Amino acid sequence: MPNDFSRSSRVAGQIQRELAELIRLELKDPRVGLITLTGVDLTPDYAHAKVYYTTLAPVAERQAIETGLRRASGFLRRELGRRVRIHTLPELHFVFDVSVEQGDRLSRLIDEAVAADRKHGAE
Repeated sequence: MPNDFSRSSRVAGQIQRELAELIRLELKDPRVGLITLTGVDLTPDYAHAKVYYTTLAPVAERQAIETGLRRASGFLRRELGRRVRIHTLPELHFVFDVSVEQGDRLSRLIDEAVAADRKHGAE
């Protein structure tokens, strides 16, 4: 089991930082609005990278964002190659990260349960 400071995790972190900056400053696709990169998973051979992202955009706009990211993946990979010096530059696969939404939903459920307990306790 790799430790927290393995080369793979350092490279994934660097890829995440560089992609976030590239998307924020260089990407001109209007479909890709404000997104947050939440993580990068690299295959052991660095051939593929799953780039997890989330957005506050409505559900209806997510497909357009995904399309914009997929269409920009070649540009982002080329620019990433100029910034990150590794032997194999990974192919980028963008995946919507549902964990943020799930965490928000669970938080709301907990808040509702606490409010219901307080209401029943007051009665």
